[in-house]
Amino acid sequence: MTQTRETLHVLRSQSLSSVIQNEIEQRILSGAIAAGSRINENGLASELGVSRGPIREACRGLVEMGLLTVIVNRGFFVREVTCKDAIDVYDVRASLMRLAGETLARRITDAQLDLLDRLVADMDAAEGSNDFESFYDLNREFHDRIVDFAENDRLRALCDGLVKELHLYRRRSLLQGGGLSVSNREHKEIVDALRTRDPARAGGALEKHILAGKGRFLAAAELE
Repeated sequence: MTQTRETLHVLRSQSLSSVIQNEIEQRILSGAIAAGSRINENGLASELGVSRGPIREACRGLVEMGLLTVIVNRGFFVREVTCKDAIDVYDVRASLMRLAGETLARRITDAQLDLLDRLVADMDAAEGSNDFESFYDLNREFHDRIVDFAENDRLRALCDGLVKELHLYRRRSLLQGGGLSVSNREHKEIVDALRTRDPARAGGALEKHILAGKGRFLAAAELE
């Protein structure tokens, strides 16, 4: 019985830290906790009504994901990335998205194309009303759907990790090089390429889009 209680306690602790990790992750991804900021363990523990133990466990998980760094005797901080970090991630993601496009072009359904068309239309509406937050969320969903539809679990896992790293600096790049309208024009080219069911064309359109995003990021970095 004692062993059973201990096992249940461990499972509850793991579940709690997972929930807290997701909460902190979402705050980082939403920009509520900015890059370079220190994670306020005491404040979060008080706000969420838990001890510091699950907070620290969650933060350690986010360190492994690349969203946080830890400084001895100072605590956990939202990771700040260098230009080289960003360039490396963009280049790897460009290759992965080419693969996603090539894979998806061979199997995409009309219903999936309709969903991508709706997301592009919604991004047009968000751009027209200067609603950057909605555009950004729709943009993420557009790329996520493409990877999901490719139905490659390893590709999905790799892309998920890269997207979370990219988020730390990607918001500012969307406003460069023509802004949201140029980015969404590229999305339309991707959907058109997928509609042809031509793997080379679809993969090329996705790779081109990611590399264009890298260019916009570099332009934003030069202005800082």
